[in-house]
Amino acid sequence: MNEDKIKGQWKQIVGKVKEKWGKLTDDDLKVAEGNSDYVAGKIQERYGIAKDEAKKQVEDFNRDL
Repeated sequence: MNEDKIKGQWKQIVGKVKEKWGKLTDDDLKVAEGNSDYVAGKIQERYGIAKDEAKKQVEDFNRDL
Protein backbone atom coordinates (compact mmCIF):
# COMPACT_ATOMS: atom_id res chain seq x y z
CA MET A 1 0.00 0.00 0.00
CA ASN A 2 1.43 3.38 -0.88
CA GLU A 3 1.97 6.24 1.56
CA ASP A 4 -0.97 8.34 0.25
CA LYS A 5 -3.38 5.45 0.71
CA ILE A 6 -2.04 4.77 4.20
CA LYS A 7 -2.54 8.41 5.19
CA GLY A 8 -6.10 8.28 3.85
CA GLN A 9 -6.94 5.14 5.82
CA TRP A 10 -4.81 5.91 8.87
CA LYS A 11 -7.64 5.67 11.41
CA GLN A 12 -8.46 2.13 10.26
CA ILE A 13 -4.80 1.09 10.17
CA VAL A 14 -3.92 2.37 13.66
CA GLY A 15 -5.37 -0.76 15.30
CA LYS A 16 -3.13 -3.02 13.24
CA VAL A 17 -0.12 -0.83 14.03
CA LYS A 18 -0.90 -1.09 17.76
CA GLU A 19 -1.13 -4.89 17.50
CA LYS A 20 2.26 -5.14 15.82
CA TRP A 21 4.10 -2.47 17.82
CA GLY A 22 2.39 -2.26 21.20
CA LYS A 23 5.03 0.06 22.66
CA LEU A 24 3.88 2.90 20.41
CA THR A 25 1.57 5.25 22.26
CA ASP A 26 -1.68 6.77 21.07
CA ASP A 27 0.12 10.11 20.99
CA ASP A 28 2.85 8.67 18.75
CA LEU A 29 0.25 7.41 16.32
CA LYS A 30 -1.77 10.61 16.42
CA VAL A 31 1.30 12.65 15.51
CA ALA A 32 2.37 10.13 12.84
CA GLU A 33 -0.86 10.44 10.80
CA GLY A 34 0.45 7.81 8.39
CA ASN A 35 4.00 9.16 8.05
CA SER A 36 6.10 6.01 7.64
CA ASP A 37 9.38 7.73 8.47
CA TYR A 38 7.97 9.04 11.75
CA VAL A 39 6.59 5.60 12.65
CA ALA A 40 9.94 3.98 11.84
CA GLY A 41 11.71 6.52 14.04
CA LYS A 42 9.39 5.81 16.94
CA ILE A 43 9.80 2.05 16.49
CA GLN A 44 13.57 2.55 16.52
CA GLU A 45 13.31 4.62 19.70
CA ARG A 46 10.84 2.38 21.59
CA TYR A 47 12.35 -0.98 20.62
CA GLY A 48 16.02 0.01 20.51
CA ILE A 49 16.63 -1.33 17.02
CA ALA A 50 18.64 0.05 14.11
CA LYS A 51 17.06 2.64 11.84
CA ASP A 52 17.36 0.37 8.80
CA GLU A 53 15.64 -2.49 10.62
CA ALA A 54 12.80 -0.23 11.81
CA LYS A 55 12.32 1.11 8.29
CA LYS A 56 12.30 -2.44 6.88
CA GLN A 57 9.66 -3.51 9.41
CA VAL A 58 7.43 -0.58 8.40
CA GLU A 59 7.91 -1.30 4.69
CA ASP A 60 7.05 -4.97 5.24
CA PHE A 61 3.98 -3.97 7.27
CA ASN A 62 2.84 -1.56 4.52
CA ARG A 63 3.30 -4.21 1.86
CA ASP A 64 1.17 -6.69 3.83
CA LEU A 65 -1.76 -4.28 4.21
